[in-house]
Amino acid sequence: MKKIFLLAALFLTGIDAAFSQDNFPYNGVRDYRSKSYALINAKIFIDYQTSIDSATLLIKEGKVVNVGKNISIAKEYTVVDCGGKYIYPSFIDLNTNYGFSRLKAGKGSGNPSQVEPEIPGAYNANDAIKSYINASEHFKADKKQAAVYRKLGFGAVLSLNTDGIARGTSTLVLLLDENENESILIEKAAAHYSFNKGTSTQAYPSSMMGSVALLRQTYFDAKWYMETKPYTDLSLQAWIENQRVPQFFDGGNKHGILRADKIGDEFGVQYIINSNGSEYQNIKEIKSTNATLITQVNFPKAYNLDDPYEAKSVSLKQMKHWELAPYNLKILAENNIDFAVSSSGLKSKDDFLRIYSERAVSRLFSQENTIIERRSKKLCN
Repeated sequence: MKKIFLLAALFLTGIDAAFSQDNFPYNGVRDYRSKSYALINAKIFIDYQTSIDSATLLIKEGKVVNVGKNISIAKEYTVVDCGGKYIYPSFIDLNTNYGFSRLKAGKGSGNPSQVEPEIPGAYNANDAIKSYINASEHFKADKKQAAVYRKLGFGAVLSLNTDGIARGTSTLVLLLDENENESILIEKAAAHYSFNKGTSTQAYPSSMMGSVALLRQTYFDAKWYMETKPYTDLSLQAWIENQRVPQFFDGGNKHGILRADKIGDEFGVQYIINSNGSEYQNIKEIKSTNATLITQVNFPKAYNLDDPYEAKSVSLKQMKHWELAPYNLKILAENNIDFAVSSSGLKSKDDFLRIYSERAVSRLFSQENTIIERRSKKLCN
């Protein structure tokens, strides 16, 4: 089975997209010269296992036209000799809130006396069902954030509302220094769900059992609404329409993956599931779900065991997770589980490549295993 390190697409960053007609007022003189480039003599990686030496990549108006060897180049193309250089497909982060302006909502503490929803309009009776939200309608391009992602090798991201049990649809956007009109690639790319009611101040749900019940009930309500439509419910209408796109579920952890998959099995939905990097702890059960995962590389930091008082507060469970978390991707790959890696969960996006390369690779060396054994003995004593 194909193993995915990161979903990728041939989006080249740093090359402006140009169109034959302006779609937004521009203060200044437009450069209407043809933006066509031929990158020659580069080693080009088509995907994670296919590469072409001394190849040519043709780009016209921000789009890949052709790639390969012995390609004829028209006069309109600006030729750039990339001898000795490598060209890779960019990464795509499938779990971000990049450029998404959160809607104003409550603090999410839960009011025992609040039964009715606070959101005005013909929406669902529960404010945690936000299936009507489309990230594309609230997306705002952010040059500063885009530059951070591009530095890490990302060319596009899936931007979504990370609030609520039903979170509406995400939008796939390019990380360009352009306005929203040119950045949005797919307006409604996927539908998203979670077990966390988020900023809703309603008392229900107040537990994991309640969140599961609300999800299941909404599936049943949507089926009934589609068949009868006795009144207008914009949340259920959006829920029904959102079933046409890929379905993503924020499971949260190894247990959430299994919960989400069980709900999906009940209603005939195969979710793509987000997790936190703990999948290795429950690998056999997770493999049986046949779900594609989006996991993190937010590895735990080393504990300070030099102080005996601090060392006493660190459990063996915490130490084992510190030891084994960087093996997670390797274990997923060995079990033929399709997965993508996200930068979500990191306090600083700049740590994305550094943490993975330093921690995950170092686990392959016996010297690190010796350190782990020494620290484990110190902890147990």
